[in-house]
Amino acid sequence: MTIDLRSDTVTRPSPSMREAMAGAEVGDDVLDGDPTLAALQDHVADLLGVEAALWTPTGSMANAIALMHHLTRGDRFLAPVGAHVLEAELGTSAWLAGGLPAPLEHSAGPGRPTPADVVRAAGGAGPYFGLRTSLLCLENTHNGAGGAVTPVDEHRALVAAARDAGLAVHLDGARLWHAAAALDVPPSALVAGVDTVSVCLSKGLGAPVGSLVAGSAAFVDRAWRLRKMLGGGIRQGGVLGAPGLVALDQRKDLADDHRRAARLAAGLQALGWPVIAPDTNIVLVPTPAPGPLVAALADTGVRAVPFGPGVRFVTHRDVDDTMIETALDRAAAIPAPASTSA
Repeated sequence: MTIDLRSDTVTRPSPSMREAMAGAEVGDDVLDGDPTLAALQDHVADLLGVEAALWTPTGSMANAIALMHHLTRGDRFLAPVGAHVLEAELGTSAWLAGGLPAPLEHSAGPGRPTPADVVRAAGGAGPYFGLRTSLLCLENTHNGAGGAVTPVDEHRALVAAARDAGLAVHLDGARLWHAAAALDVPPSALVAGVDTVSVCLSKGLGAPVGSLVAGSAAFVDRAWRLRKMLGGGIRQGGVLGAPGLVALDQRKDLADDHRRAARLAAGLQALGWPVIAPDTNIVLVPTPAPGPLVAALADTGVRAVPFGPGVRFVTHRDVDDTMIETALDRAAAIPAPASTSA
């Protein structure tokens, strides 16, 4: 049995998702609107506490739409070091949205800048030939920092600092559902005050495809045009939107992913492995030789990925308690890796 812990995107549609896809009410979303996508968009907007939302095929497209809305040539935007928009979206913030990224250090903890960092980096009005800092882009949970969560009070303080500095705020909430589950708060509490937000339905929730970008009704009106500009004219999209509605009904199951990640981390640590305790469903093992460790794990039937200076394991719906214990049994046969801090 192969245990795939590479990502929470490897999940396959559940039987109920496949059933929903087969029976979805559909329409041409470009011409008349698709009723299932419309229901999904309304539901997500309600969960996030915003006026409107728009379905997109991918999270990268959702983020690109938001950044194209907020930025123009000569603009600069702030984002935490290692943010997905900085490291994993092929520089679309610069070559599509026209904004130059400026990374913020994790001064408040993994994945989390401080309000002082934001104010300092935003600066003030400069000469006409200088960049104009116009946007703060947050990420919750922060994938690169191991699924690190930004608590509600810190989120509010960062948004307030951005407002004081005259910045708009976009939240990359690809795993916002995980952050809300970990903190036991409604998703809207972690969206309060932002101008735009993106959320994903495939990471953790297990839908086969789809993200949404959300904000004010005026923003979403423009987002329709930007999505089309990026090639995102959707026809009978309800077939893809239907499993997203099912996925949202399964948000309570994310707590099990977090519990299993904590068990995996504790078990690896007991074996002498260097482990960063997870906030959510991502377990990082910092080691200077990730490639050989990933290969050794694969030989035992456990799949993981090199990630930064180490190896990443991600728990998800298709991995149960027994599989976690099996993965630990197999890891016990591998010599404990060195730590990058050793």
